[in-house]
Amino acid sequence: MRMTSTIARSGLTVAAAAALPLVLAAPAAQAAGVSVTAEGSTVTATTTACANGGNGSLLAAGQADFAQGRQAPLASGSATWAGVASGTYTVVVVCADHSTAGTRSVTVSASPTISATSSPLGGVRGGLGGASEDFGTLTYAAGGTMVAAAVLGGVWYLRRRRA
Repeated sequence: MRMTSTIARSGLTVAAAAALPLVLAAPAAQAAGVSVTAEGSTVTATTTACANGGNGSLLAAGQADFAQGRQAPLASGSATWAGVASGTYTVVVVCADHSTAGTRSVTVSASPTISATSSPLGGVRGGLGGASEDFGTLTYAAGGTMVAAAVLGGVWYLRRRRA
């Protein structure tokens, strides 16, 4: 287990070192017309460099090839990936003529969305007993008889002890 975490840490270090040139080249990619935004768990890449369309690829740590990433087609100059987990990714945009429009690094910090309008299933079961159901007359009569017998038994016991 300890060896696995050491290997994972060293892998993350290598990935960070490999991503460093991409981060330093980010202003050049911006100048070429590629911008990447991350809102929640959605990543969007926008470019004006691909007039005839193309594809975008979202590469996670450890992925180095365009084909290894999650690919999305450019629609009106934008490619969108939804449901992206938290982490650092590299976005590569390739035009239809196979020229690279640009490469950008993006950090996603997706947090779970909590709905304020959610309610418990079935609602709260309040009333007599907390989870009362519709019982018949016979059930209520039997319960009332047991309560009356307990009261009479208690009175008889208390009277008997005093004597």
